[in-house]
Amino acid sequence: MSARTVTIAYNDKIVRQFLLACVIWGAVGMLVGVLIATQLNYWRVNFNLPWLTFGRLRPLHTNAVIFAFVGNMMFAGVYYSTQRLVKARLASDFLSQVHFWGWQLIIVAAAITLPLGFSRGKEYAELIWPINIGVAGIWVVFGINFFWTLARRHERTLYVAIWFYIGTIITVAMLYIVNHLSIPTSLTHSYPIFAGVQDGLVQWWYGHNAVAFFLTTPILGIMYYFVPKAAERPVYSYRLSVIHFWSLVFVYIWAGPHHLLNTALPGWLQTLGMTFSLMLWAPSWGGMLNGLLTLRGAWHKLRTDPVLKFFAAAVTFYGMATFEGPLLSIKSVNALGHYTDWIIGHVHSGALGWNGFMAAGMIYWLLPRLWNKPLHSVSLANTHFWVGTVGILLYVAAMWTSGITQGLMLNATTEGGTLLAYPNFIETLNTIRPMMLFRVVGGALYLTGWFMLAYNVYRTVTGAAPVDGTTQVFVEDDLPPGESARIGLLAVAFSPPVMFSVLGTLFACIWMFGGEILQMLGLFGTILCVILAWMHFDSKRRNWGDWYGRLLVSALPFSILTFLAAAVGGMIQIIPTVLINRAENVEDRRQIPYTPLELAGRDIYVREGCYNCHSQMIRTLVPDVLRYGDYSRLGESIYDHPYQWGSRRIGPDLARVGNKYPNSWHYRHMEDPRSISAGSNMPNYPWLLSDTLDISTLAKKLSVQRTLGVPYAPMSDAEVAAAVSAQAATIVADLAQPGTDIKVQPDREIIAIIAYLQKLGKYERVLRVAAAKP
Repeated sequence: MSARTVTIAYNDKIVRQFLLACVIWGAVGMLVGVLIATQLNYWRVNFNLPWLTFGRLRPLHTNAVIFAFVGNMMFAGVYYSTQRLVKARLASDFLSQVHFWGWQLIIVAAAITLPLGFSRGKEYAELIWPINIGVAGIWVVFGINFFWTLARRHERTLYVAIWFYIGTIITVAMLYIVNHLSIPTSLTHSYPIFAGVQDGLVQWWYGHNAVAFFLTTPILGIMYYFVPKAAERPVYSYRLSVIHFWSLVFVYIWAGPHHLLNTALPGWLQTLGMTFSLMLWAPSWGGMLNGLLTLRGAWHKLRTDPVLKFFAAAVTFYGMATFEGPLLSIKSVNALGHYTDWIIGHVHSGALGWNGFMAAGMIYWLLPRLWNKPLHSVSLANTHFWVGTVGILLYVAAMWTSGITQGLMLNATTEGGTLLAYPNFIETLNTIRPMMLFRVVGGALYLTGWFMLAYNVYRTVTGAAPVDGTTQVFVEDDLPPGESARIGLLAVAFSPPVMFSVLGTLFACIWMFGGEILQMLGLFGTILCVILAWMHFDSKRRNWGDWYGRLLVSALPFSILTFLAAAVGGMIQIIPTVLINRAENVEDRRQIPYTPLELAGRDIYVREGCYNCHSQMIRTLVPDVLRYGDYSRLGESIYDHPYQWGSRRIGPDLARVGNKYPNSWHYRHMEDPRSISAGSNMPNYPWLLSDTLDISTLAKKLSVQRTLGVPYAPMSDAEVAAAVSAQAATIVADLAQPGTDIKVQPDREIIAIIAYLQKLGKYERVLRVAAAKP
């Protein structure tokens, strides 16, 4: 057997590129965040311009922070750590550059299209279909480059950080593709293939797990590499990291329905989502403790080392956010916090406290190593930490106070629960205005800290010489790395750990979904599997350890097991929902399809981002019913592509707003909301009154809706135009009546949006006929 020593030069150019992009886009995303927070306090900051309204800029903010800021940080950390963990240069410099420039092009495309109103109308998934194809393509490039590098590795065993990177690449691809399945109607518009409750479930299966597998698992991998490096200490517990990874990957994927509690989502899905959300406490806090305890023996360094300050605070915020998430998934707590600023505070404690501080710590640690020059100012980095910490604490505290206050006010009743204590929604909004202003202050402080980092980066890299890391490895030419220890797919499939896991999951599903007898059988089988698995592990502990060691040498079986662990939860939740979401399987009501004009108005509603402020889902709660009307049924949104249940109520729910107000009310409300609702923070929409309604693609849109199952008859362009004109003329005539005297052309966008709003809450009764007894 021949052997030789090889010097490997790492590709750190790509790391530097992603790191600098992270700094730039982070500033952009946070700046837009401060702007839209200001708009909620001062409506004039919308500037009466369509591309600067809250509804259009809020998706820009969320996408910039998630995909531009955290995305670039993640790629920098993954590429830097992976090369050193596997002792191999990235497989392809060309693919690395395609990845970088392709990702930046996607970000620029999003920054242009979202303010222009090109949106799919789904939270964290607003990008139009051509950009989505680009995202999927670049993600595949990333995956190929990553797994190709693993195949060329000189380190036999996959370290824990690599596990989290594998989970991220596989699961994000699955989530993104399924949730973005759409049928285009034009180059800039499409309708998702899912609708109503089905679309809501798929959306939050994606939305919740985008947080899990884009904002959490890759950053945990980065934590497992950079925290030990910065602290110069080994990871506290290897066994805990094994439990952390597999339980997180399996459990997290089931928790999405907790975003839809107390809604028209079937009860079994709500219970399932709440149960698995509560189970997330264990793995999440296991990971947090593993990160913090890794700092044992290095706590004294926190006094002077800004990197360890940021890492310690980031892991602490991770623990706070992962405690708060399961807490908010409890139905009674969710009834208070959902649709309020409490959720905004929860999200930002994770995005800014966990992701943002991990990014800052990683950047400060990498700068001297990538540019071969000491950090320009350690004191400025320490100042950044304290300014950022004060900013995020002020932000989160303000949102907690705001959310709980508004939740209590909106849910408060008098007279034995028969009357609302605060019937005017604006009253609750005015009460929380001071806290909303404190959010602006906290966000501005955090942004100021980031500008300090940007300045520190600029001064550090100016005049510095970029340097690529190198290492020497001992290579045995006759034997690929780890070949003797590899494990085959069959050996993995029929191994005790996998068999016990599969049988346990199968029995648990029978327990959850079976009839009375099957439930008893499933419960017994689940308990028996757990007991037998523990007994087998206790008696064959070394064999289990050896098996897992061999699995870590085999990237393919490991990746397949990761995919299956992540996919099973989504399959069990989504497939039954697909089957029951049919027009004949609704409760007592079925949605009446939109007319062509109403559909055009709905597309304008989505374009303007109205779903960012208004929900269309009356929950099964007494205060909701008293305030907005009868609770929403599953069948009332069955033809909504996309669903519009919403996740925040900056304004009241609109599920039953149809015919609640006259047409003139809606016209004046869009023209100047404060002329109708004194104290409203809604922007003016003057362009709706002047812009001409485009119906050139409306026939195509109706055709796509028909393909998706909406019961439309085939209509030609001329028939569509005639139907639009007829309904528009009726609305125009009503607006022109004495007492209102509103003169408007029938081809204006305001007519379409009025038609849509007046349709909300319309349904047809469905008589459920009991099956005849023999």
